[in-house]
Amino acid sequence: MLVMGKSRSERRATAIGAAFLLWAVLCEQSAFGGGPPVKPVEPGVAARVDGQVVTLDELEKVLAPQLAKLQDQKFQLMASKLEELIAGRLLALEAKRRAITVEELLKAEVTSKAPGVTDIEVTAFITQNKARLQGQEAEIRPKVREHLMDQKLQETRSTYLAGLLQRAKVERFLEEPEPIRIPVSAEGAFAQGPKDAPVTIVEFSDFQCPYCSRVIATLKEVVRLYPQQVRLAFRDFPIAGLHPKASKAAEAARCAGEKGKFWEYHDLLFESQAQATTADFKRFAEKLKLDANSFATCLDSGRHAAAVAADVQEGTRLGITGTPTFFINGRLVVGALPLEAFQRIIERELRRSSK
Repeated sequence: MLVMGKSRSERRATAIGAAFLLWAVLCEQSAFGGGPPVKPVEPGVAARVDGQVVTLDELEKVLAPQLAKLQDQKFQLMASKLEELIAGRLLALEAKRRAITVEELLKAEVTSKAPGVTDIEVTAFITQNKARLQGQEAEIRPKVREHLMDQKLQETRSTYLAGLLQRAKVERFLEEPEPIRIPVSAEGAFAQGPKDAPVTIVEFSDFQCPYCSRVIATLKEVVRLYPQQVRLAFRDFPIAGLHPKASKAAEAARCAGEKGKFWEYHDLLFESQAQATTADFKRFAEKLKLDANSFATCLDSGRHAAAVAADVQEGTRLGITGTPTFFINGRLVVGALPLEAFQRIIERELRRSSK
C-alpha cells in the first residue's frame, strides 16, 4: 500500500517494520503448532528417511577410503607448509642477526655459492632425456641450462637451511592424526611372515605395473628388517585397461603358488615385465623347475581367473584406483614409497600394539 505524504526513508522503515512483523508471526505459528513440528537432531544422525535414520558412522564407513586419502593429504600438506614456515622463520632470524634483508642473505649464501652448470652437464641431460625433449638441441640447451641451474640453487638453499636448522632450537608439535582404518582381509592371500604378527601389510598390486616393480626391493627389506613383526600379504589388482596381460600373469603366479613357488614366480614376473606372453609364463615355470604339464593345465584352464577377479572387485570396493596400494593394519598407503616411509608407519603401529 502506498502511503502518501511520507518521505522515502519513512516508507522504507514502514516496509521493513511490516516484514519483521510478518516474520515474527510465522515464527510464533511454527513454535506453537502453526507449522510442521521440527524433530530435534539426534547425536550421530546424518539424516532421517521416513523415520529410518542414516548415521554418521554409516556414512563414514561407506566413505572410509576417500576420507583416509583426504586425511593423509591434509596432514602431508600441513607438514610441508610447516617446514616452509620454519625455513622462512630461520632465514628471517639469521638475516636480522646479520642486519641484512632476507634477499641479501639468500644472495650471499645461496645465489653466489651455487655451482655453475657446465656444458658437459647440459649435454648429458639432453642425452639422458632425449625421448622426452622436443625441439632442436640448439633451441633447448638454454632451457636445460636454466632447469639445471634452478636445481643447483635449490640444493644449495636446502644445504644452507639444514645448517641453520642444526644450530637453531626447533620444536615441532604437529602430530599425525590417528588414521582411518579400513578392514581388509588377508585370508586366502599368499603371505610372508607370522600370522600373529602385530603389523599386517596387505598389498594390492599389478604384475605389469612399473611402480609395483620399483617397490619390490623396499618390501623385501621390510620383511628382512621385521621378520617377526610384519606379515606381508599379496592381493591382485591388475588394471586391464593399461596392462592387458596382467590378469593372466596373476593367474600364472597362483598356479605357481599351488606348488609352493608363489614368491619366486612373483619375483620373476616383476623382473621380466616386458616378457608377458603365455609362452613366457610357462617358460618361467620351467625356470623354477615346476612340472611343465601341470602348470600349463592350470594356466590354460583359467581356474584362478575367478579368484583374480574377486580381488579386483574387492579392491574396487575399497576405493583403489591405482597400484601399488597398501593397507597397513587397515591404514591406507598409496604408491611406491621409500623404505623410510614404511618404517615410520610400521614403528608407529608397533608402538600402538605394545600399549
